[in-house]
Amino acid sequence: MRKIAVFPGSFDPFTLGHESIVLRSLDLFDQIIVAIGVHSGKKPLLKIASRVQMVNEVFSSVDKVTAESFEGLTVDFCIKVHATHMLRGIRTAADFEYERAIAQINKRMLPGVESIFLLTSPEHTPINSTIIRDIIRNGGDASQFLPEKIDIKKYL
Repeated sequence: MRKIAVFPGSFDPFTLGHESIVLRSLDLFDQIIVAIGVHSGKKPLLKIASRVQMVNEVFSSVDKVTAESFEGLTVDFCIKVHATHMLRGIRTAADFEYERAIAQINKRMLPGVESIFLLTSPEHTPINSTIIRDIIRNGGDASQFLPEKIDIKKYL
């Protein structure tokens, strides 16, 4: 059976921390889908299509990674793409508690899909999309927090 991981999030924008989680997961899965969803509690900086394009450009040389957008429940997207795993990055203890609760609910809703948590690399722990969005919105240079292939001005 092919191991297909869904890495869900809003990825607004996609950061070095996100890239690191995907790269470190390459040996664990046959396919990784970066699933870019709508987060009702966030005011987006970038359009969904721009985020999909951005992630696909970052991983253009990695055949087993693709980005797709989705609406609705992550479990429904997992069913659609025949996912076997959900991949999540954990930066802090607060992240763990939040992600644990979601993973337990997802497991009840979709028992055949396992959640996998990877701890963020120490150098990426302070990188947070909300903070990076604020830097960009206020005209700051966020390039040191974004994958090398991302020219954020292209997507604004």
